[in-house]
Parts: sequence; C-alpha cells; structure tokens
Amino acid sequence: MNTLRPTPFLFLISLLIACQPDPGQTPKAEETTPLVIAYYAGAPIDANAYEIGALDQIIHSFCHLQGNRLTIDSAEDTTGIRQLVELKKTHPRLKVLLSLGGWGGCETCSDVFATESGRAEFASSVKELSASFNTDGLDLDWEYPAIAGYPGHTFVPEDKHNFTLLVKALRDSLGPDFIISFAAGGFEKFLAESVEWDAVMPLVNNVNLMTYDLVSGASPVTGHHTPLYQTEKQINATDRAVRYLDSLGVPKSKMVIGAAFYARVWENVAPEENGRYQSGKFLRSVRYNQLDNFMAEHPGFELHWDSVAHAPYAYNSAEMLYATFDDPRSIAEKTEYVASQKLGGIMFWQLTGDKHPDGLVHTIYTTLHPQ
Repeated sequence: MNTLRPTPFLFLISLLIACQPDPGQTPKAEETTPLVIAYYAGAPIDANAYEIGALDQIIHSFCHLQGNRLTIDSAEDTTGIRQLVELKKTHPRLKVLLSLGGWGGCETCSDVFATESGRAEFASSVKELSASFNTDGLDLDWEYPAIAGYPGHTFVPEDKHNFTLLVKALRDSLGPDFIISFAAGGFEKFLAESVEWDAVMPLVNNVNLMTYDLVSGASPVTGHHTPLYQTEKQINATDRAVRYLDSLGVPKSKMVIGAAFYARVWENVAPEENGRYQSGKFLRSVRYNQLDNFMAEHPGFELHWDSVAHAPYAYNSAEMLYATFDDPRSIAEKTEYVASQKLGGIMFWQLTGDKHPDGLVHTIYTTLHPQ
C-alpha cells in the first residue's frame, strides 16, 4: 500500500494555516500597568507607615549641586537613601531614584548645565552616586529651564537647549537601562517654552507632570491647585497639559500626571462661589493626613465638589478660609483617567502626606487593581 507524503511546500503551507489566529478572536496587545511614583522628602523611612507594595518608584527628594557635581546634603539623607534601597529586597519591583533640585534647589543649574564640561562632570557624579547607593535612576527637577522659577535664580533662553544636552549627556554616560525622568511644570508657559520635547522624550523614560500648584502660593486669587479638567475661569489643568503634549507628539505612554497629597489654604476670601476664584492671601499648605485636624481646629468648613474641574474644595465662611486639595474621589478619577488615556502613570508629592492605612496610595492601587 502506497502512503502519500506531503511535499515540504505543502507541509509549510499547512503549518502556516494552523498557526493563524482564530478568525473570531483578535490578538491582544501587550498591556502594562501604569506606574505609581512617590516623591519622598522625609527623614529615614518607616516602611510600615506606607503602602510600599503599591509603588513602582520612590524618588528621594532632593539632592543638589555642589560645584558641577550631584551631592547628598546630609548624613540623615544618606541613611534615608540606604533605607529606601533596602526596601528593594522585600519589594523586587520597586525602583529608587535620586532627584536633583526641587523648588529653590537649582540655583546654579543654568550656569552649570550651560557648559559641556559642567554637564559631563555632573553625569559622571550621577553615575558614581548611583553605583555607590545601588539606585536605579535620576529625576531632574529643575524649576525651571528658560523661564522664571524660584525668585532670584538665573534663567536664560539657552537653558531650553542646554536641558536637551544635559539629558543626552546623562543617557550617554549611564546607558540604556538607567531610568531618567524629569519633573515638568504643568502650566502652559513651561510646556511651551522650557523643553525641546521632540529631542528630549526619546532619551527619557517618562516626564512627571507637576499638575499641582497650578494655583500657587504666589497667587492673589484662589482656584483649584490640582484640577483634572480646566474650567471657564481656570485654564491650567491636568487634562489640558496631557492634550497639549499629545498635540506635540509626546507619547502618552511616557506621560505621568501629578496628584497632591496636600492642601493649599487662602485667608480673607470672600464667600462668592464658596471662595473659588476670589481674591485672598495664601495662608499655608496642609498635608492630606493633617487636613481633618486643620478643619477641626477651624470649625465651619463645608466641603464642595466642582463637577467641571472634577476637584474638591472647601470654604469656611466664618473665618473666610478657602482650601483646595485632592481627596479619594479626585485621586480615583485621576487614576481612572490615567488608565483610560493609556498614560504612563500617576505620581504624587509627597509620600509623607498620606494617611495609613487606607490613604490615597491605597485609593490609587485599588482603582488600578479592582477586586
């Protein structure tokens, strides 16, 4: 009896047909969970006080320049960084980054990063510190290149291109596996004037949009300091920043939006619109975990929700106090926005402002990982 054997060509065709997906099924694209990033500016960390397992990155805030080199400010900071790195043993997913600058922390950045030698020495110092501490990356928090930031700090138009050259020097020195991110002002002037987005974004892992302090302590008029959406009376908002960068071609997968673990409070605020968009004088910031106590010390606060901005606020008519902040509802909506827009993640300033247990980090985690 003769047995028919398929030719190699027919065998190859049959194999290809067998490997085709079922016509009724669509191949699924690989999905990644958005990053959850915490800035941390506290003393040596008590890991039991926070939900470390919900975090992908902790950014030590801050390191500063000494000459052209990145330096640690104190022995306490050295201890704190080592404790953060120690957390990686029990949380293998966690990455620990150092951060340069902060508000008022980049006085000489414009001058140092204006020269090739300054950028090269800085990159070399970052490499040395990172190897010494076993950290995973660097976050640049220069406030701000090319536009006015902290009063009295130098800024020149050339900062914009020099920032690009700085990022390139870091990537060339530290290699492709080193995490490089930067904190970006969430307001229109920064987004339009401070960064060469097309040149910088291919070199960095992500941009951390500081979509808080959008009404700053310098403002004589109240508003929402960390809204999700713009309103008729307030243009700067999280969604506006995301849409603007998207229009420039910045990958959404590299955009990380910011949340505030603190409130901003104004005094001498008239009662119209429950204190929104009224003249007043900035009084103070209050950590989220102290906000209930602050309001209890000033009886009469009424909580409100702006359904356009998707932001909470509170007004005390007896003392003419106005407060703007994030809360579990607004944090959940921001996190849902990250997921729906397929953004890179959500970050916040800062971890020591959270409640424990069941704080805002918990809200982020449970929103990303519903039961």
